[in-house]
Amino acid sequence: MQGRGAVVVGGTRGIGLAVAQLFAEQGAGVVLNGRDPDTAKQAAEGIPGAVAHPGSPANPEVADALIDRCIDEFGSIDILVNCAGTPGLAAESILRVTSELFRDLIDAHLMTTFETCRAAAPKMVEQGGGSIINTSSFAYLGDYGGTGYPAGKGGVNGLTMAISAELKESGVRANVVCPGAKTRLSTGGDYESHIAELNRRGLLDDASTQAALDAPPAQYAAPTYAYLAGDLAKDVTGQIFIAAGGFVGRFDRQTPAIIGYRDHSDSPPWSMAELHEMLRHT
Repeated sequence: MQGRGAVVVGGTRGIGLAVAQLFAEQGAGVVLNGRDPDTAKQAAEGIPGAVAHPGSPANPEVADALIDRCIDEFGSIDILVNCAGTPGLAAESILRVTSELFRDLIDAHLMTTFETCRAAAPKMVEQGGGSIINTSSFAYLGDYGGTGYPAGKGGVNGLTMAISAELKESGVRANVVCPGAKTRLSTGGDYESHIAELNRRGLLDDASTQAALDAPPAQYAAPTYAYLAGDLAKDVTGQIFIAAGGFVGRFDRQTPAIIGYRDHSDSPPWSMAELHEMLRHT
């Protein structure tokens, strides 16, 4: 990564900070973004060559300025990592979530990712390449409950796949990492109670529950981000990876399974009884 410019959104703590530290060790110039100016400044001071640019990139003006800052400081925007997030799973049940909380969670996870990708993608295309790495979560499957958090993370996946397909011929890659790590989002009594309740209800099996409660340090997730940012991954795009401690995995791309078919040119629509007969066995 020597001589490359990188923006790490959510890079002032947790997984984002571990990613920024590893990028800097690999020779990249890093712009750290976080909402709190003091935290951003302190994080940047601990990473040689890093600069802080605080603010919420869900704001389009902040996102544009963040990408421009990387180009001004380091000459290019070669790597964009979106690692920002905010907790909310325990408080956002569909039975009690407020519209305001839902919008806040969508802003923090999906809109931040969209705005920074929107700002960075044309610059990357113009310079002939780049790597976008967005952060999702196992929670997008719905197993951890919630509304805005899984909806936002599912949106991140779909957005990244679309970006990958559109920009592949321009040399810009886009991938997703679903990390498992001990951060402020996965600690504390409320989080532990939420995981225990999901286990009691049968939504999380015992192995997943133990993994959620005893997650590895963030430094174990960072190498997957570094790999996807570098030349070794020059042919890797449009993938959703898992990085949880010593476990590295990949979600298979969803494809439709044919349950039934009839030609609409010479057959009537399916009846309810026919649909029931087909679907009850799936």
